[in-house]
Amino acid sequence: MINRFKCLVGLATFGMVMGTVSSASACTTVLVGKKASSDGSTMIARNEDVDTAWAKHYVFHAANSNGPTQYVSKDNHFTVDLPADQQRYTSTPDWQQEDGQDQFGEDGINDSNVAMSATESGTTNKKAQKADPFVKNGLEEQSMLDVVLPYVHSAREGVQRLGHIIETKGSAENNGVIFSDKSSIWYMEIVSGHHWAAVRVPNNKYAVIPNQTMIGNVNTKKGNYMASKNLVSFVKKHDLNGYVDGHQVNLAKAFGTNNKEDATYNRPRVWDGQRILTPSKKQSIDQKHFTMFMKPDKKISVAKVQKVLGSHFTGTKYDSNGKWAGGYRPINVPTNVESHILQIRNNVPSDIAGIQWLAMASPATSGYVPFYTNVTNTPANYQRKGTDKPDNDSAYWTYKMTRVLTDPYKNKLINKDVLPVQKKVQKHLDQNLTKSDKQAESLPGC
Repeated sequence: MINRFKCLVGLATFGMVMGTVSSASACTTVLVGKKASSDGSTMIARNEDVDTAWAKHYVFHAANSNGPTQYVSKDNHFTVDLPADQQRYTSTPDWQQEDGQDQFGEDGINDSNVAMSATESGTTNKKAQKADPFVKNGLEEQSMLDVVLPYVHSAREGVQRLGHIIETKGSAENNGVIFSDKSSIWYMEIVSGHHWAAVRVPNNKYAVIPNQTMIGNVNTKKGNYMASKNLVSFVKKHDLNGYVDGHQVNLAKAFGTNNKEDATYNRPRVWDGQRILTPSKKQSIDQKHFTMFMKPDKKISVAKVQKVLGSHFTGTKYDSNGKWAGGYRPINVPTNVESHILQIRNNVPSDIAGIQWLAMASPATSGYVPFYTNVTNTPANYQRKGTDKPDNDSAYWTYKMTRVLTDPYKNKLINKDVLPVQKKVQKHLDQNLTKSDKQAESLPGC
């Protein structure tokens, strides 16, 4: 499928060495309920931000029934027993860890059409950390997808399995995790060593989530919330902010932060996403609180989610085009290594319902290629090629070099040449998916 993008990436044949700049994990998430989407699908999406030169691969994991096994992290020795039966699933692991564990699998869809994206890194306040410290050999982001996604059959079950692991084995980090199926989306926040909460995204709403605890009131008596055992009593016992009553807490107040760093690094991204999807809602980039779930002015398409993930305050006075103009951190940054939209559709047979839209490197100068996830393999230039050094073969570096070589000439190259072609190619891919759906539906067993 990479050949369809030759017009976008002709400059990638030039060889050059690019310096890397380390970056803390810092992603941006977009969630779209099925009644908020233009075609009735659920969509969970995220920019994975790591480094300016860090290849990602796209791989397929086959189903197997090898009997009970034990997973042991090579990084921090986290250990957990795995079920006997593993479903097939897709993922986007880091280049240097593709043949072992601790893969940073990040995102994928399994045989049950359950999608998972992990993680949205967060921060826990000092008081909450002291009350329940993170566990050194607890579950980390790099292991999460591979010990959860192959073993769950619904979005709710995904939260339950991950929650059980956190309560029994502990977490090494604050993370936001997303699960979806054809009916629902659950957003889960792991906020301390052993505590977590999750909320079901309203079907008619969306959310844009930065690196900040976003879940507000959690009512453990209602079915649209799930939480760790004794979460409410824990908050009360340790005199954390956010205690409401015997079955309610405000998770963001109890465990999260809302400080000067959030004002420049996190909240502006929420403002940017909401101004794109709900332009009728007039808000200030520096306001101290944003509603987590919003109704869109118009039903949200895949293209509109792509627009949010590629935004750098585009078209506003804060427009950064990749830089932190005015000190505000944009959604699209040079450290984007891949961007995904996991779509579970309700208007096609279940065999072709799962689509993993994948943009390697920067979504601002790449293209979202739609992949069916009910497959037995992925393209070679996605699955086996690409490291932290430029090359002419891998999907990641093909798209990355477009960004590298055009970035110094935004008006002349990006605005004039790349963006028009990007729009044309994306339209072609959308049309091709529609044709592929019709062909697939005519195949036996679909």
